[in-house]
Amino acid sequence: MSALLAEIDQTITPTPTLWWLGQSGFIVRFATITFYIDPCLSAHPHRRVPAPLDPAEIRHADMILATHAGHLDAATLLPMLEKSKTAKLVLPKSSSDFAHAAGIPYARMTTTDSDLRVEYFKDNLYGRIYAVPSAHPQLDWSASGGYPYLGYLIRFGRWTIYHAGDCALYSGLADRLRPFNVNVALLPVGGKNFSVAEAAQLASDIGAGWVVPMHYGTFGKDGGEENDFIAHMLGHRPEQQFKVFKVGERWTVPED
Repeated sequence: MSALLAEIDQTITPTPTLWWLGQSGFIVRFATITFYIDPCLSAHPHRRVPAPLDPAEIRHADMILATHAGHLDAATLLPMLEKSKTAKLVLPKSSSDFAHAAGIPYARMTTTDSDLRVEYFKDNLYGRIYAVPSAHPQLDWSASGGYPYLGYLIRFGRWTIYHAGDCALYSGLADRLRPFNVNVALLPVGGKNFSVAEAAQLASDIGAGWVVPMHYGTFGKDGGEENDFIAHMLGHRPEQQFKVFKVGERWTVPED
């Protein structure tokens, strides 16, 4: 077992703890519950940063969340599901056929859509996952498939973590998020996603305690979003708490 996997297993904290896997990938752990979000740990010709974990060694995943079909990395998910025997893959219902064609059995999937909730129980603990639409770059929807791009609000007790997936700003997004009292907002910056200024404004509009940039610096050319984000926050949002991760880094959400 790698040192990082051992660290994850040994981490028991009263508030959620996160690790960044690069790009949009995160681990969220609360007590003994371990969720993976958008993991991409396979070999990739344009990968700039080595993957921090070998998916074939991951045996502790309780649930794996995929925000859309483009973040379904079969070379990561198949070995994870093989070793984490009871884990389910949470994904938009429109992505289920794509996932099945990649080799994931329907029985290992839990499909969801906007305004639906997935519940998870373990060791007398309770986690909830609410889905909200994401725009990429606009809101797509069909009667049969629902929204193909989702964000997830992961809630443990009074703690809520919002992972936006791939998302551009759209009218009404803040209104959807505000009732959940988001503690940590994981927001993609650059490309077709939020601009740095838009991410900062959204965090302010929903009253997020912390904002974390993601979806940069892992594949292809680094666009400098990390430095732009830090400069913007320090220069224009000094009151907003933020966290910029290094790949594989652990961070426990402060209790206050």
